[in-house]
Amino acid sequence: MVAACRPGLRSYLRSYLILSSTLALAGCSGQVLSPSLNPGLPEGLTPTAPIHPVPYSPGGYGKTSGNILVLLPLTGPLAPVGAALQNAVKLAAPAGISQSIDIRDTGGNPGGAAAAAQAGIAAGDGIIIGPLTSAETQAVVPLAKAAGVNMLPFTNDATLAQPGVWPLGITPTQSVQRVLQVASDAGRTQLAALLPDNQFGHHLSDAITAETQSLSEPAPQIAFYSPGFDSVNQAVNQISGFADRGQGLMDQIKAAKAQGTPAGRAKARDLQHQQVPPPSFNALFIGETDENTLAEIANFLPYYDVSAPQVQFLGPAPWANIAVDMAHQPVFLGALYAAPDPAAAQAFQAKYQAAYGAAAPAIADVAFDATALARVAGASGGYTSNVLTAPSGFTGTDGLVVLNPDGSVKRGLAVFSIAAGAPVISAPAPASFNQP
Repeated sequence: MVAACRPGLRSYLRSYLILSSTLALAGCSGQVLSPSLNPGLPEGLTPTAPIHPVPYSPGGYGKTSGNILVLLPLTGPLAPVGAALQNAVKLAAPAGISQSIDIRDTGGNPGGAAAAAQAGIAAGDGIIIGPLTSAETQAVVPLAKAAGVNMLPFTNDATLAQPGVWPLGITPTQSVQRVLQVASDAGRTQLAALLPDNQFGHHLSDAITAETQSLSEPAPQIAFYSPGFDSVNQAVNQISGFADRGQGLMDQIKAAKAQGTPAGRAKARDLQHQQVPPPSFNALFIGETDENTLAEIANFLPYYDVSAPQVQFLGPAPWANIAVDMAHQPVFLGALYAAPDPAAAQAFQAKYQAAYGAAAPAIADVAFDATALARVAGASGGYTSNVLTAPSGFTGTDGLVVLNPDGSVKRGLAVFSIAAGAPVISAPAPASFNQP
């Protein structure tokens, strides 16, 4: 069944702006998830299958007890973000729970994060939630590893993933894997990509290349572009292969018109009815998230005869922020992107609104889930890797999440189709990764 919905605008600002040491805080409404049906577990996070306690192993599997250390930027430029994260943490771990929350200020910088982590570890804390940014996380990882303490940082920098460290921000790889799998299932196995020549674009490129290999599909054709009309035009022209597909026909039409005779004009009309051969790919991943540049791309694609239904357009998760506006460009109607289903997080949003009188801002859901996950683990045998990496995973405010032993994180995302009015869900988020 296809369900209409409009993902919250703030959802992916928190997912994609944490790769560096800075973060922009969005102030609009957030994604939210229904609470656990098990009253013995934190509201908002549920194991998808029973978790069996695993005895502590000294071989780096993590601690079995201790407080939950939460590293947040409560001072400095990122303090507004830290305050929102602290609110979410307190919702997931209200006063009186068995595991105490040890919240420490990082100042939003690597040195402060390292000092806060050292103090928490010395105090006997058993697991680390946070810190916020990639740079802070890099500073804390060696300390956590040396102490045998597992980490759930908020960054989406997947390069930091390793045994005992699970970055919880939604990564480009997670959304690429999901949307490419759905496209592949529909027979869209010849892929090209049009990507910005920046850090985000290259993360997408790596993810697209890896996923096509995983799907045993041909290597993707990838074109990068820099900001500006000319570079975008050149990249679309290049990826379209129009010089080989349609330029000859256009030259014939131009030459016929240039004759200036009735016969020439008639020949030009006949030639104009000929179809330009389709491009060599049947799916095109467009990595742009700026609306002005997307408008340019929307003009260039039909000019170079790249359009539906011959080509299925795909995009990144941040399209959830702009999908309603993108629908005003007819070329993008039917384009697909993968993102969490916002209906999954409504209870968290309502709880946050009731507690703080405002909608949950950017990445608050990640902090809520990380804290709840730590509570679940602590109540189910300790903060060990064997407990945290339960194969069936957990259901959180952004849907199904599975922590893999190697530090990678798998998420169950829905696939949305851009449509007039609001995007619709064309492939629901999976409830299990074991389903067909």
